[in-house]
Amino acid sequence: MSYSSVRAMLNACKQNNQPLWEVILQSDLLESGLSRTQSLAEMRRLWQVMVQTSDNYCGTDRSNSGFAGGDAAKVEAAAVGGRLLTDGYLAQVMAEALKTAECNACMKRIVAAPTAGSCGILPAVLLPLWRAGRAGEDAVCRALYVSAGFGQIIAARATLAGAEGGCQAEVGAASGMAAAALVDLQGGTAEQCAEALAMALTNLEGLVCDPVAGLVEIPCIKRNVIGAMNAVSCADMALAGVVGHIPADEVIDAMAEVGAAMSNDLRETGIGGLAGTPTGQAIREIVTMGGE
Repeated sequence: MSYSSVRAMLNACKQNNQPLWEVILQSDLLESGLSRTQSLAEMRRLWQVMVQTSDNYCGTDRSNSGFAGGDAAKVEAAAVGGRLLTDGYLAQVMAEALKTAECNACMKRIVAAPTAGSCGILPAVLLPLWRAGRAGEDAVCRALYVSAGFGQIIAARATLAGAEGGCQAEVGAASGMAAAALVDLQGGTAEQCAEALAMALTNLEGLVCDPVAGLVEIPCIKRNVIGAMNAVSCADMALAGVVGHIPADEVIDAMAEVGAAMSNDLRETGIGGLAGTPTGQAIREIVTMGGE
């Protein structure tokens, strides 16, 4: 029995006097038929996949096209060398977002969180906190339930598919889910989780899906970085008491409306946007020739 709206999920927290992650877990158990032990074990397994993907990153790996790989290593080296404007947590978030997305493009490990095109955002915001001892594995898994609960509502009220709703449905949704997870990790309220989600989605509303050569590489990988950074800023704003004024459910519905209004050329067809630029078309020719 999944929730059809954020409002219903928040009301369940109040009525049952339970934390948000527990309410979402109970809903998952009813829907999946799993036992509590099984569900918790599966969430822990999914988290370990994220950890292992990051641990197994190799800066020399390249995708079959040759256009993806090595960027996370560059960011890490620049951070160590003190050449970045950001440092500490934010620099790590940037590198981790690239790591998972690059591993996905290099076919090392396909992580959908919630999609392959947005796979680096959730790991990016969570891994540095966990590695620094600022969040234990149990807390991270609880935050992942929170992100999953919101993700399910986005999927039900709108979509998570770039082919249907543009990149706002992939990177936007993942960014909102990550923002909610961060608020939960920091001890924020269920209402603040919803505010963080709404603001993150709002910031990326209208983002088109225009993969060059039809590959989940350009601009998808770098968009994982902006999705992760957006999640951090929206989580912090929500924790500070900032509100976006438009309720989460209405933001999700607006995202669905915008996605439906997009040209098909801007929904994962590899025709419009960046894919249609002269350089995008040239890359497509290179990739096509390499595949013959």
